[in-house]
Amino acid sequence: MNKTLTLGYSPCPNDTYIFYALVREKVTVPGITFHERLEDVETLNQLALDGTLDLTKISYHALGHLRERYALLHSGGALGRGCGPLIVTKPGTPIEDLRSGTIAIPGKLTTAWLLLQLFDRGLNNVVVMTFDRIIQAVADGTVTAGLIIHESRFTYPLYKLEMLLDLGEWWERYSSLPIPLGGILGKRSLGKAILVKVENAIRESLRYARAHPEEVLSYVKEHSQEMDETVMKSHIDLYVNDFSCDLGDEGVAAVQRLFNEAEKRGIFPSSERPLFAVG
Repeated sequence: MNKTLTLGYSPCPNDTYIFYALVREKVTVPGITFHERLEDVETLNQLALDGTLDLTKISYHALGHLRERYALLHSGGALGRGCGPLIVTKPGTPIEDLRSGTIAIPGKLTTAWLLLQLFDRGLNNVVVMTFDRIIQAVADGTVTAGLIIHESRFTYPLYKLEMLLDLGEWWERYSSLPIPLGGILGKRSLGKAILVKVENAIRESLRYARAHPEEVLSYVKEHSQEMDETVMKSHIDLYVNDFSCDLGDEGVAAVQRLFNEAEKRGIFPSSERPLFAVG
């Protein structure tokens, strides 16, 4: 009997690049079909909290609240170096103004917000908005600073803004580990056998994308919201790497360190559940 699994991921180029072959059945899993749902990552975080999706991309911050119901997969995520969230402001803004001003953040469950809390718990005067609105809000003075992610890393200079703080760089110095941004989760109730099949299929989907870049890019463009092609390719180059194929020991260590730091500060609760599917 064929089983249909709901699969959530964002329309960002790194996700559409990774999942193209899987959802277009260039890579198949016997007995399983996938029904995709594309949403902003903070929406995916909330859907996961509600248990709506069988499989989903999430922020690692959100996973801290999801470990009872979901297990992490080794493939398909975003983790690396030089790819962390940035704080951007108008030129000449002193870092002290972050405490007295308002910071726009892309969601209370994003890893970006978790990193800002780990950096300084006093920076809590925040307003939540979708990631694509933050740069404009900083440029027009609606907020003092913006915590930016995704392709905004490449476009903020066009708005005559400057980087005040690179939270990924800070994390790498602090931990000597890469920065975990987002991962792929599967419901524990699906069982280890199915989750391992899906994990392997995502890995094969990424390999297909690397072998057929022009074919895949047409799908990426379809969802990239008029994004400049150079920015789109830079986005993929930055967020899709060997960790996307397999977290490996270093990737797992980075996730565990991030969680330990968050648990020590009471940002999310500890859990006895293993990160990955067992049994």
